[in-house]
This record gives sequence, C-alpha cells and structure tokens, in this order.
Amino acid sequence: MLQRIQTVYMAISAIVMGALPFVFSLWTTVDKKEVFFTASLFHIIMFVVSALLAIYSILNFKKRQNQFVLNRLNMIFNFILLGFFVYRSLNLSGETSVSEKGIGMFLPAISIVLLVLANKAIKKDEDLVKSVDRLR
Repeated sequence: MLQRIQTVYMAISAIVMGALPFVFSLWTTVDKKEVFFTASLFHIIMFVVSALLAIYSILNFKKRQNQFVLNRLNMIFNFILLGFFVYRSLNLSGETSVSEKGIGMFLPAISIVLLVLANKAIKKDEDLVKSVDRLR
C-alpha cells in the first residue's frame, strides 16, 4: 500500500538524493568556487541511481521483500558515494583544492538513515502479515 510510513521515508530519500544536490554544494574550493555534484560524471550517476532506486522501490509496494532488497542495494550505493566523499576530503593534503566541505557531502548519510527506517517499517509489515497468516 502506498500510504505506509516506509513510502514516506523512501520518498524523502528520493528527494534528498534527487533534488537537494542541486541546492547544496559538495565543497568549496580555495578560490571560493562552489562545486556541485554536476562537476563529476560519477557523482551524477550515483545520485541519479540512488534517487531512481528509491522511486522504483516505492512503486514496488506489493512486493515487500523486493522493496527490502532494493533499499539495501540503495544503501550500498549511498555508502559507496559517502566513502568516495570521505576519501576525497581526507586524501587531499594541506587543503590544496578543497577548502570547505559543504552540506551536499552528507546527503548520502541522510539517505542511508531514511532507508534504514524504511526497512524497519517494511520488516514490521512483513512480520504482521506472517502473524496473521499463522492465525488462519
């Protein structure tokens, strides 16, 4: 059913990964130039894939197990993106090209939290359906 709480969590996750990268910069260079996710093809692909997976998972509301797996896959994509951001920010020595980290670097972490909450709600629904099946 579309009116469940996990749908809200996944919709917010899709908005976080699909719309907010246009608003918040990933980092600011030394010459005060803001770098958005569109600067790299890898960033574009990862943000778009994550947003589309969340939307596809919402539309797969009749198959709860499939939704659960898609959310886990989405979390893996977000962990890869977050790891790339951490590597990039820690690998640069002496603040050569990244002067200030932006809020955009933490969008995958927000999405991961929302997807974990959605998976908990999906698991709760699945347990409820299994308990009702036992009573029949």
